[in-house]
Amino acid sequence: MIEIKTKLRRWGNSFGVIVPQKAVEQTKSKEGEEVIVLFGKKKNNVLKEMFGTHKFSKPTARLMKEMDEELYDD
Repeated sequence: MIEIKTKLRRWGNSFGVIVPQKAVEQTKSKEGEEVIVLFGKKKNNVLKEMFGTHKFSKPTARLMKEMDEELYDD
């Protein structure tokens, strides 16, 4: 399996993608064969997409103070 980047194009009332010849040759695919397409829109913020966001219930300064107290409590 390989990854390719291509643009979505309108074909009548549908949309399609163009698969480059090199990708077809590399996978040894033939016309009429069934293929798997992982379909997704490119996102700008990859880290946010991978890890999501978290809303803290406490201010950052308070969280830092609590961590310092736990780490350096003698």
